[in-house]
Amino acid sequence: MPVPENPVITVLMSVYNAERYVAEAIQSILGQTEGRFEFLIINDGSRDASGSILDRYAAQDARIRVIHQENRGLIYSLNRMLDEARAPLVARMDSDDVSRPERFAVQLAHMQANPQIAVLGTNTDELDADGAYFPCSDFHPEQPRDIRERLMVASAMCHPSVMMRRDVIRALGGYRAAFRHCEDYDLWLRVSEQHDMYNLPDRLFLYRRSPDQVSEKHILVQAIGAACARFAARERRAGRADPFEGTTALPSLDQIDSVLGTEGLGARMRLEVIDSIKYSPDAMNDGGLALMQAHLREGGAKDGFWRTAGRLVKLGMLPQALSLSFDLVRY
Repeated sequence: MPVPENPVITVLMSVYNAERYVAEAIQSILGQTEGRFEFLIINDGSRDASGSILDRYAAQDARIRVIHQENRGLIYSLNRMLDEARAPLVARMDSDDVSRPERFAVQLAHMQANPQIAVLGTNTDELDADGAYFPCSDFHPEQPRDIRERLMVASAMCHPSVMMRRDVIRALGGYRAAFRHCEDYDLWLRVSEQHDMYNLPDRLFLYRRSPDQVSEKHILVQAIGAACARFAARERRAGRADPFEGTTALPSLDQIDSVLGTEGLGARMRLEVIDSIKYSPDAMNDGGLALMQAHLREGGAKDGFWRTAGRLVKLGMLPQALSLSFDLVRY
């Protein structure tokens, strides 16, 4: 199909070693009932067959434009595509998910009818790693006020399901490099302070759950970044400067008080992070256990920690369970 002269939507998808799922993701975009889009895809240094799959689809449909680059990560890739996009609206897509055929048509109609909305998400159903379908019983909050409130606790949007106004996102500086693996959450907090965000009740997106996804493999880094994003949002909402503006990396929780000139902030953030990761075996193996033990050694509350130790036993992580139990008794 020829590329529209003036596309109304630019689709943004970054791909890294996604040969198992990327064809299905692309086909779900090409099958949209609303076809006035250009499809930007960055091959972010994939080492598998992803690049050749992308080139094959680009040869078949002129709406697809593939950019091959060395591995630079998702944040760089998204910002590059925001700069390259020609349409006023950008739609996110991930290389392992599936968009239902009416997704763009429904989102576009809503964005055109509600110019005050800067970011429009949808509710979702789920796929597992093997493609089995699971209807989802959870709902994202719909109204802007509810989304703003929810964001101070956790994310309220499914990132790859959103459609956004490109000029708004670029005016806010796009995705910030410091917030690796939670770049969307930081962006939603910043958008919500100046613009309306909304979630459609329609389940227009199939979100894939698998052990290899970023939210599972990097849950500890994600939780630390989310705690920093919430702190920055509280500072901005209080009329103070964003402490992470212009930074490319976040300080560790041990360093944050000395870097920011605060007292006790690192300990409070550490407890926030622990609440987010204490049932994740990946996080326990990736520094989460050390955070919990540091919390206990400083006299922190033990609420829920015995349950964590029991869960570690059930997961076969006996040395970690014993180490945590020893500190629970000792401190």
